Amino acid sequence: MIKSSVPWIALALAGAGVGLMQLRSLAQAKLPQSDLSVDAVQLILQRRIDQEKQSLGIVVGLITPEGRKIVSHGRLAQSDSRKPDGNTVFEIGSISKVFTALLLADCVERGELRLSDPISRFLPKSVRVPHRNGKEITLIDLATHTSGLPRLPDNFNPQDPENPYADYTVEQLHEFLSRHQLTRDIGTKYEYSNLGFGLLGQILSLKSGMNYETLVTTRIAQPLKMESTQIQLSSELRSRLATGHTSTGQPTKSWDFPTLAGAGALRSTTQDLLDFLAANLDLIESNLVPAMQRTQVAQRPTGTPDLDIGLGWHIFRKYGREIVWHNGGTGGYRSFIGLDKKKRLGVVVLSNSSNSIDDIGLHLLEKQFPLMKHEPPKERKAIVVNPKLYEPYVGRYELSPNFILTITKEGDRLFAQATGQPMIELFPESETRFFTKEVDAQITFIKDQQGQVTQLILHQAGQDSAAKRLR
Repeated sequence: MIKSSVPWIALALAGAGVGLMQLRSLAQAKLPQSDLSVDAVQLILQRRIDQEKQSLGIVVGLITPEGRKIVSHGRLAQSDSRKPDGNTVFEIGSISKVFTALLLADCVERGELRLSDPISRFLPKSVRVPHRNGKEITLIDLATHTSGLPRLPDNFNPQDPENPYADYTVEQLHEFLSRHQLTRDIGTKYEYSNLGFGLLGQILSLKSGMNYETLVTTRIAQPLKMESTQIQLSSELRSRLATGHTSTGQPTKSWDFPTLAGAGALRSTTQDLLDFLAANLDLIESNLVPAMQRTQVAQRPTGTPDLDIGLGWHIFRKYGREIVWHNGGTGGYRSFIGLDKKKRLGVVVLSNSSNSIDDIGLHLLEKQFPLMKHEPPKERKAIVVNPKLYEPYVGRYELSPNFILTITKEGDRLFAQATGQPMIELFPESETRFFTKEVDAQITFIKDQQGQVTQLILHQAGQDSAAKRLR
């Protein structure tokens, strides 16, 4: 996720970059200081689901040298009253990047690759890989989000916004790379990139001669006995798949990644991810431990205080702790995985809603990370307005230097598109305030004394983010 640290998270593949602002501004909820007891975790989940209406079902997994605990609450879907459990399958989104980075580290441990290898070495000769000031993009640049590549390519135009990666092809990827001009020096600045990790997955597949799913299965899932971690689900696994929901509780489609699988294609369970954490914490013997330890070492800064990037993993140093973590999300799911090696504690949180659950994972790893307080989503109804009112709103609005909201009008409909994300429709609640149906977010357009639109305010996740209109 990524990130792009503003809270607009409608349809992009969510990851650490999406949540960085939220980590700086979590609002303390009136909940007891969390311990790791089942009752304490159950209280958090009950409040999040029953009172705040932020998900239909959440599963939490905890692992220490003493064993593991799994706590869950809610249901698999509005029409499926089954309670989720440790074997329920969820899309894990950008947590797939940790697996992609581990595949890279394993290749390095085997002597098959070096982190300093230029990526041009592995791509077809017909692809012109972007370079800048005499420097080429290397494997470590992709694995640390410092390649200079954007979050998504500019030829990413999904036909189905509810399954946005499904129709992006290898040919489109190669076409983008061959003409793209980097805007910053390679290796100098962190910019969360689904494109970069999708490309890394492609390169590892080409190097191994296996598709991404087979590579993950062969080198990670099978050795760790993670039998429910796959991309293409069998009928048995599909029967255990929780239905994904938007932030307002509407069922939504699963996502497919034929080309950028390394960025977010995996599906898994709490039990499997606890097995993965057990190896990362060196609680079980595995030949993957040396590669796992390599991924957990900080490589480059992110520009966010107390936060560095390893290979795939993000590393938080706060409250006297070092937290190694990643989050993820697709259109209808959110996920978190993290570990504290000093405490020898690992945490998994999986949800079948697109609302963030990062604060739960961080709080369970270190109680000084506060829990967010949420208001239940409001039922919103569109009103009828004259479409001519939309004309003054059309333009580009800067939420941050690298994150722009573009407002466009097509016929009698108004749309918003965030940098690196698909276009979504806006619906009027009044002549100046609009909402989306995909995510619990609203936009208010602000006019000056002359009646000119000068900015918009994005209301999302308890935050009000101002964006000045660009001239």
